[in-house]
Amino acid sequence: MGDVTEQPQVGPRLTWSTPLPALIVATLGAVALGVAAVLSTDPPGRLLIGLGAVLLLVLALIGFRQRPRLEVRTGTGADGPRLIVRGVLGPVEYAPEQIRRARVVSFPRLGRRVPNLELDVEHRGDERLLIFGRWDLGTHPQDVLDALVVHRLARLSDAYPGEIGPDDRPGAW
Repeated sequence: MGDVTEQPQVGPRLTWSTPLPALIVATLGAVALGVAAVLSTDPPGRLLIGLGAVLLLVLALIGFRQRPRLEVRTGTGADGPRLIVRGVLGPVEYAPEQIRRARVVSFPRLGRRVPNLELDVEHRGDERLLIFGRWDLGTHPQDVLDALVVHRLARLSDAYPGEIGPDDRPGAW
């Protein structure tokens, strides 16, 4: 029989990222725009269509590079839960004590309110604000915030301000 080595159990991974079909469609759109730019007979049109193709391709490549955009690694003991944020330059890992605040904030955009996940984190001694929308996460930001609260990466009082406080707890009269 062969030698079997056990891998350490870290726990389940929770990941959120831009939906893969959306990135594939963006890539195909960039290719279609590139073909249209080559076939165009109008020089200014060729330049503008080609520029649109390059920008759309760059957007798709950044989306592929950042997958998964947000990841929760669950752990126990000294190796507790971690939040991993993947950017263009690679992943950055945050411990629960580095996450100062997490909340969902809605901003008006194109005539409607759009929810975003806001994370205030401590990064190398400085405070950093990270904002994730539905495009980044592939789901509603509230779902991600709920998962962060469940895994103790976000405080309940920051996630739901005004709903749970010292006098708002059930049974506190």
